[in-house]
Amino acid sequence: MHIFKTIIDIVPALDEYRLQGKKIGFVPTMGNLHDGHIELVKLARKTNDVVVCSIFVNNLQFGLNQDWDKYPRTLEKDCEKLKSVSCEVLFHPDENQMYPNGLDSQTRVICPSMTDILCGASRPGHFEGVTTVVSKLLNIIQPNELILGRKDFQQMAILRRMIEDLCFPVNIIEANIYREADGLAMSSRNSFLTVAEKCKASQLYESLNWVVQMIRSGNKDFNFLQKEASKQINRAGFRTDYISVCNSKTLE
Repeated sequence: MHIFKTIIDIVPALDEYRLQGKKIGFVPTMGNLHDGHIELVKLARKTNDVVVCSIFVNNLQFGLNQDWDKYPRTLEKDCEKLKSVSCEVLFHPDENQMYPNGLDSQTRVICPSMTDILCGASRPGHFEGVTTVVSKLLNIIQPNELILGRKDFQQMAILRRMIEDLCFPVNIIEANIYREADGLAMSSRNSFLTVAEKCKASQLYESLNWVVQMIRSGNKDFNFLQKEASKQINRAGFRTDYISVCNSKTLE
């Protein structure tokens, strides 16, 4: 596996693959890779000649008092996992590479109406940071396919809109959510949970499944379903931020 830390080095290397007629798939991550990430790499492998993975803990998408400095950095283990599934290229830039003029003066990419609702309501600036860094990575890597997981559904919908609006010449491949045995979606931040918290977290999946089953059985009283699912989750010991039944494309 080739590891690149600078834009000036990775761009000509990927150009060489393109000159050979090879198709490039791209999996962007923040590292601390788990089985869900590895499945994304495997999915990229199925339809591409070259798989590129990026590891960059993007400070721009973390708000005040959030966990940027605590986010797990496990580069050595991540490299071993990527090598085990034959990932050809790892792009691991530092902040100076991605934001040479500093975070405060960085040009931002914004998707109006989609970034300040749902998760964005309690995380101002988060999705602006995501769209900005992904647009930069797409310009650097210039992949044929971008592989995204459905776990961060709002993020995926926003990136889909950004790519459409800004005419990025890349196809999005949507991957299913990869879950633990108890139904909890795999996430790098699951390592922050205690054993007791992790046991409780399965209630999230159970409540979401309940909503899906009710809708499929014909119940379209979305306000009732949202309130009832929220009660179920709160009874398990959580404080619900939001539960929303919305359009998968517009998030309305």
